[in-house]
Amino acid sequence: MEIAISSNTRIYRVAISVFFFVAGLTFATWASRIPDIKNELGLTDAGLGLVLFALPVGQLLSLPLTTWMIAKFGSRRVVIAMAILYPLTLVFLAMTSSTPQLVCALLVFGFWANAMNISMNTQAVGLEKFYGRSIMASFHGLWSLAGFTGAIVGSFFVSRGISPAYHFSTVCLTTALLVIAAYKYTLPDSGNANKQSFFTKPDKQILILGLIAFCCMLCEGAMADWSGIYFQKVVDSPKAFTTVGFVAFTGSMAAGRFIGDWLVTRFGIKHILQLSGYIISTGLLTAVLFPSIPGSTIGFLLVGFGVSSVVPIVYGLAGKSTSMSAGAALASVSTISFIGFLIGPPVIGFIAQLSSLRISFTLIAILGFATVFLATKIKTSK
Repeated sequence: MEIAISSNTRIYRVAISVFFFVAGLTFATWASRIPDIKNELGLTDAGLGLVLFALPVGQLLSLPLTTWMIAKFGSRRVVIAMAILYPLTLVFLAMTSSTPQLVCALLVFGFWANAMNISMNTQAVGLEKFYGRSIMASFHGLWSLAGFTGAIVGSFFVSRGISPAYHFSTVCLTTALLVIAAYKYTLPDSGNANKQSFFTKPDKQILILGLIAFCCMLCEGAMADWSGIYFQKVVDSPKAFTTVGFVAFTGSMAAGRFIGDWLVTRFGIKHILQLSGYIISTGLLTAVLFPSIPGSTIGFLLVGFGVSSVVPIVYGLAGKSTSMSAGAALASVSTISFIGFLIGPPVIGFIAQLSSLRISFTLIAILGFATVFLATKIKTSK
């Protein structure tokens, strides 16, 4: 099997990239219509925060089953199944007509999202071994490029007044065609034959990597869930421009990830992580201090570039753990990082309800800066 893979690394890389693209497109499609769904259901900021709480809860709930499925059946079967179920749930999100229905749909959406995240990153880590160099950032770059594409497409549908149901159904059909084209060329595996537990206690290195990812995912989640609301309420932009901030964020994140491997090679892992923390905080504070369309757009551009390299670096280091299997290490890091997604939406919503979104974003900027300190604690070979 290793000989076959070694001679076809390029086609495997293209196929795995397709699954990253499907995942990014699916998430961005949902994020681009959050303001519309909020208005349709008449949710307050605090109410939206509670509803959005369901998505990361679903992500956390998926961890035990996902890690077991990868150990039992292999990442190939899991990623193919999730690439079908994850986009399909968009249709159910569009069909919700009450808050309880939306919460249930988001629980399922989050469940499939994290299952796909872990399985496709396990595929990427496995392929990276055959390359003998870092290629993780390029995969995450495809996720971000898909996010940018989803944001652009979302802006088009919003500006034309097209319903989320039609929008989401179109994206679901598109992703299904992509999966059909790529599934045969995913990396073959057959589960975890050595029976190693996926619940091995993470070591200090994995915990630190998880905390770095936690800070980054909290900032990334703030952009995904609240950038449209920020432009709507704080910037007071016209409806057609409410997605501009999210487009700027996803676009710069995609660009940063495509040069991420080069940056790490040139400047080193620690330096890039520290620089990322500075840029994230600067971007958020720029949006807070200059709440206009130009000022907030520039701020969100900086945030996107700041977070771009963090998760690929963290996942790449976790996948090389010597104390845990790649799947187990990725699951441990995901568990810690998605707590950021878990607490982020309600905290931002409640603070915004008590004060303002600008105060919420200021606090997120402080947490983003924590990456600078945590980066000094990790052990790398560079």
